[in-house]
Amino acid sequence: MADTGKTATAIVTGAGRGIGAAIAADLAHRGYHVVVNYRRDADAAAAVVAGIHRSGGSAVALASDVTDPDDVASMVATVLADRGRIDALVVNANTAAPTFAPLSDLTWAAFAAKMTGELAGAFHITQQVVAVMRAQGEGRLVYLGSTAADYVGAGRLAHGTAKAALTTFARHVAAETARDGISVLTVAPGAVRTEATAAVLDANREKVLADNSVLHRVLEPADVAAAVGLALDPALRPATGTVLRVDAGWSVLAGGPTA
Repeated sequence: MADTGKTATAIVTGAGRGIGAAIAADLAHRGYHVVVNYRRDADAAAAVVAGIHRSGGSAVALASDVTDPDDVASMVATVLADRGRIDALVVNANTAAPTFAPLSDLTWAAFAAKMTGELAGAFHITQQVVAVMRAQGEGRLVYLGSTAADYVGAGRLAHGTAKAALTTFARHVAAETARDGISVLTVAPGAVRTEATAAVLDANREKVLADNSVLHRVLEPADVAAAVGLALDPALRPATGTVLRVDAGWSVLAGGPTA
């Protein structure tokens, strides 16, 4: 990598596609050197990096399973060797596919796998990057949560509980780092059009979402990426420990605990 100069460095986990890829591109546009983390798809991550380079930005792809502490340690060491610091971390990787089933049909194994995977994807990278940021005396963390943490029904038990746990985890991290110059925010999107949601966002569902949206359309990854970019702004340090909901107004236009 090139000499860091004054360019801030951001790690985005799970940045090879979807929302993570959009976040990486947005942060590069804002002037960050972006570490595009991925687990398996090297070609997809390389394409994200190539797109950033074509736009005049700075980025590199690094493979790491963020649920594995040794993998995380290797990635963090590589970033520090090349850049000397880590200014921002976006915990985005989808480390556990959601299981949608009511309590009566949900197995403990499936529930536990979702909970463990969700939190492992945040725990190890947070623990190691926070140590770096404390030594620096500053840093910014953003977690990708979900409004699913606030809604019930429709088989959301495992997914909603895991996302609620992630939000609570982020608040504890904020409490433990608030005096260290580190800010922590959670960005909680509503339904977003991605490859992962293609199977559930049929025409009828899209119409319902668009009819209850201030944008009059379904959210796109770029909408979430813009919110993450704002959440990483040092000016939002006073908002540490809070959740930024990005649901295009769904919670006030449709609302309700089962919406």
